[in-house]
Amino acid sequence: MEFGFSKEEEAFRQEVRAFLKEIATPEVIAEADSGQGWGPHTWKFVQALGSRKWLTPTWPKEYGGLGLPPVYRFIIHEEIDYTGALKPEALMVGANIAGPTIIQYGSEKQKKEYLPRIARGEIEFAIGYTEPQAGSDLASLQMRAEDKGDYFLFNGQKVFNTRCHFAQYHWIVARTDPSAPKHRGISLFIVDMKTPGITLRPLYGLDGIRTNEVFYDNVVVPKDCLVGEKNKGFIYTVSALEFERVLTVGTLTRNFQHLVDYVKSQPSLRNDRLVRQRIGQIATEIEIARLHSYRLASMQTKRIVANYEAAASKLFTSELSQRVAGWGMEILGLSGQLQHGSKGAPMDGIVEHLSRETLLNTIAGGTSEVMRNIIATRGLDLPR
Repeated sequence: MEFGFSKEEEAFRQEVRAFLKEIATPEVIAEADSGQGWGPHTWKFVQALGSRKWLTPTWPKEYGGLGLPPVYRFIIHEEIDYTGALKPEALMVGANIAGPTIIQYGSEKQKKEYLPRIARGEIEFAIGYTEPQAGSDLASLQMRAEDKGDYFLFNGQKVFNTRCHFAQYHWIVARTDPSAPKHRGISLFIVDMKTPGITLRPLYGLDGIRTNEVFYDNVVVPKDCLVGEKNKGFIYTVSALEFERVLTVGTLTRNFQHLVDYVKSQPSLRNDRLVRQRIGQIATEIEIARLHSYRLASMQTKRIVANYEAAASKLFTSELSQRVAGWGMEILGLSGQLQHGSKGAPMDGIVEHLSRETLLNTIAGGTSEVMRNIIATRGLDLPR
């Protein structure tokens, strides 16, 4: 059984790694670490990837892709994650969620209008799913999109829409048939963020990353912004979520390497048997998480539906990120609570930041509880 990459895939990984060393500049990393979203350096970084079609390597060539198997997308994402150049993650909404859905369900006009620009890194989308009363239970959303004949009239609120302040488009679901069963009265739309009536209010998490409340007040959305068929948006959204739940271990590996280097530099830690055992445990679990992601890449390459497998990978990897933060804090002791820039902060406050940053990982993209339900019902055929 082969758990590694083929010669061609490994050569591609090395090519990506070498290119990222050139374009993942300190300015790009600084913008990512700021938590404020994409700035001019990040957009330049994204467009450099687009120039090589590495934003959309698995897309058909006619839509701006390379027609490569999904494993190449995993390779690119893992390498980007390792650099820390894109946050909150390298899984870009336009290239990996909106784009594939448009390819499958969108109109020819939508394909021509959005796909080339996504592939070149010129535009980005923000996910508009969550509402104050509809998080894990997405079908409970209340935002209304009333069919007015020539257009849809939007009213309502979304929350925790992280990219809205720098993305050009909102990838948004709204209720178009209040009388239908809640899963069947939802439609999917593409909305220009400059449309009159849209208001943003920033929210900041414990990790310092900006997200947003988004308010729609009598927003007029053209009919051709509807993706696919009316009232089938929930189906499209659920299928797209499987892409969002595919995580790499690039960020985990980078942070773990920082921790290992620090432990090696401190004799009191380096010679502690318990510390060495904890380090060994983290290394083992990161390897498990890596194999989870590679399994998904293999399944997608073979066109096998990865449903509960994606949930299992997301569950394990997201909870592991929190364990790594906790174990790192345990190893560093009280000084591990010192933030970046503080005098005497070990590892320049990386572990302290991780302890805040990873809190969201078991919520965003589906909570751990939802992932366990998916594994039990869809993977093990247990009753709901």
